[in-house]
Amino acid sequence: MPSISARIPDDDNAELEAVIQLLDEEKSTVIRKALSEGLQSLRQRVAIEQYQSGEISVNQAARVAGVSLADWLTIAREHNLTTQLAPADLDEDAAAAREL
Repeated sequence: MPSISARIPDDDNAELEAVIQLLDEEKSTVIRKALSEGLQSLRQRVAIEQYQSGEISVNQAARVAGVSLADWLTIAREHNLTTQLAPADLDEDAAAAREL
């Protein structure tokens, strides 16, 4: 497993220590969990923004978010997302839906 190092502000370090105590886990475990959850959150946020702006289709948004098409549709519904799709986008999304 690769190793990284990073400098963090004092406020973030205090928050990290609080979460370590809350979870009663090792610092490295908490950092790995926070990084994983943070990366997933960032992917989802980018997918939401690009989908809402019409830059990407439903299928592409699911790929950007790193989730299944069914999970993306749930995310989109939870965020009341709407977009204008081109006919080619609909064809691509329909093909992806048939694969489910």
